[in-house]
Amino acid sequence: MLNISTYKFVALDCLAQLREQLLSQCQTLQLKGTILIAEEGINLFLAGDEEPVRRFLAWLKADPRFSDLDPKESWSDHQPFQKMLVKVKREIIRMNHPTIAPHNGRAPSVTPETLNRWLDQGHDDHGRPVVMLDTRNAFEIDYGTFRNTVDYRIGKFTEFPKAIQDHKSEFEGKTVVSFCTGGIRCEKAAIYMREIGLEHTYHLEGGILRYFERTDAHHFDGTCFVFDEREALDPSLAPQTST
Repeated sequence: MLNISTYKFVALDCLAQLREQLLSQCQTLQLKGTILIAEEGINLFLAGDEEPVRRFLAWLKADPRFSDLDPKESWSDHQPFQKMLVKVKREIIRMNHPTIAPHNGRAPSVTPETLNRWLDQGHDDHGRPVVMLDTRNAFEIDYGTFRNTVDYRIGKFTEFPKAIQDHKSEFEGKTVVSFCTGGIRCEKAAIYMREIGLEHTYHLEGGILRYFERTDAHHFDGTCFVFDEREALDPSLAPQTST
């Protein structure tokens, strides 16, 4: 089975109609997973046989709003999802911070390759120390994370803004790289951090999964929790369950 995950912050309208189109296409191609859509964009996790998955992506990317989607891919022996869900939400990743509008401008990102180099050398290209900030929930972080990561043990993403406000002074003069599973939470987090004055904040492009794809992951310990029956993926993107 080919597993894909991707997201994009982009202004969307006619959400009910879009939901029906997405659901119909996925059902026709016998795909399973979850697609979330909101006025701020799309977030999806899908799995199925390779050819139908690639047909779906070709269909989706024919829409100019989604033409630059760059899904992260991994493989599994079995279908990791039980059903196909397409949901209309207020936010594709809930932060409960109404001033965040990612489709009006993305936060700067750092590629996995560049981050790997920064971590190797101990600073960014301007000589600033690099701080890794995990924006995931505590139980996800317990599966694995980058070494020397800042972790506020949040239980849900809506707790993130207060946690950062409480510790804002600790990031002054440093380059902060926020990261998460696939990129969506850390991008929204980076936008927020820049809004409150932490100008040297970047998000890890594509999250941990893209870092696994493109580097040897030697700065990462453990596995990456994923929200499906595979439970977690190791740096080779192979499933690693705890049982």
